[in-house]
Amino acid sequence: MEVVEVLVTTALDEECIRQITTVSPKINLRDVSDFADAEKRGDFSSREQFDAHLAEAEIIYGARPPKNVIARAPKLKWIQTTDAGVDSFLDSDIIESSVIVTNTSGGMHAISIAECVLEMMLMFVKKMPLCFQLKQERQWKMFNLTVLHSKTVGIVGLGSIGRQVARLSKAFGMRVLATRRSTRSATRTRSVDMLFSQDQLPQLLSDSDFVVLALPLTPETNNLIGEEELRAMKPTAYLINIARGNIVDEATLTRALEENWIAGAGLDVFVTEPLPIESRLWELPNVIFSPHVAAEIEDYDLQATRLFADNLRRYLSGKRLRNVVDKKRGY
Repeated sequence: MEVVEVLVTTALDEECIRQITTVSPKINLRDVSDFADAEKRGDFSSREQFDAHLAEAEIIYGARPPKNVIARAPKLKWIQTTDAGVDSFLDSDIIESSVIVTNTSGGMHAISIAECVLEMMLMFVKKMPLCFQLKQERQWKMFNLTVLHSKTVGIVGLGSIGRQVARLSKAFGMRVLATRRSTRSATRTRSVDMLFSQDQLPQLLSDSDFVVLALPLTPETNNLIGEEELRAMKPTAYLINIARGNIVDEATLTRALEENWIAGAGLDVFVTEPLPIESRLWELPNVIFSPHVAAEIEDYDLQATRLFADNLRRYLSGKRLRNVVDKKRGY
């Protein structure tokens, strides 16, 4: 029986390990998470042992593969990441290689992230930052609120997350606009009142009360939202970014928030993470943010591993894998 060498570079609990090992008796699972974590910390004392395992690996499963993985793992055929985004490790060596890359994009992240988007929109219209402030100051002051109903949300990137945002927004009676890379002319689709091409982004920006970024980071989307785009938005509009920090020119966004080009921003992602202590975003009252946790759910590792186990069965039987990344496009 031919053995399939699988390396796990992320620490998993016993149930996750069982999910993998019970796929087939062909699987020889090696947990190299300690070696991988040490390298991330700059500790290369176990490099020789780690390289010995990598030299035999056919499959790698974890948050991200080790650096220079193509050179270090000559037998490698497939990388399954536990993340949805692959921008942090998709270098030229991986792109040019024959190694298949799969991710966890899709329904696993979509519901949790979409709920975070609605949370941020509701916090803005219900003035929750002001509520928190008044509570801290022990002040009782009445104020007016607004509603999401009849507001317009513009979703930049109608993938699995964008579709969930559209569905939930419709449940609140919102008007939904969206862009999708493959769209060539304005049209309608499920839960979306108007679907635009990427070239029509300025129209979406100018029409929206909330602009939600839900697209992958690629060379084309890097700094997609800069001064021109922020000035195209309404001064009463809010930007919500649950995609990647580098999609937005962060310095320009900070200036836009300070000078009230837009009303505020809800951010789960940043250019540098953790957010540097000197960043002015910490102090701005019109900013709501979370520390890149929109996709985090209690059983995340188990759900990701179930997806990997299903893909592992497909791999062993010669079937097409789920969530294959187009390495040229970056998603």
